[in-house]
Amino acid sequence: MAGQHTLAETERQVSERLAHMNLDFQAMAVTSNLFRAASAVRNHLERTVLSASGLSWTAFVVLWVTWIWEPIETRQIADEGGFSKATLTGVLNTLEGRGYLTREKSKDDGRLVLVSLTDSGRKLMDGLFPEFNKQEQKISSVVDEKNQTLFADMLRAVTAFTEAQ
Repeated sequence: MAGQHTLAETERQVSERLAHMNLDFQAMAVTSNLFRAASAVRNHLERTVLSASGLSWTAFVVLWVTWIWEPIETRQIADEGGFSKATLTGVLNTLEGRGYLTREKSKDDGRLVLVSLTDSGRKLMDGLFPEFNKQEQKISSVVDEKNQTLFADMLRAVTAFTEAQ
């Protein structure tokens, strides 16, 4: 339960309060539950895995994107992570201060900044990600294994549609 009311109580109240309106309640349920699930998953992963390393969700995403694509331009990290360049700057300052990554100007274009992990940052991700993935397995286990691919495909479709708008 994220707030004072259960999901069932909230959905019942919405149906009663808005019954006089011509609304697609199923579409509302899909969208609101998608948001609520994403928030719950993020909060769970911050509590169970990331907090031990002193990382916020955003800091983890920056490390993850850099780990996968390094070296990577700052603007690409912001795009991949879905946050503003201003937010990214603060997170990069923190992570650089902790010795997890470095920034340097691109040799091809001095206006661009490239980000790479340090050995300490790689060691952190090498140790952290398997624990993160254990929680991903736990979370996804509520979906029957034979339906997990379908569920992931459905989420990809929602993401692709929304990003194209």
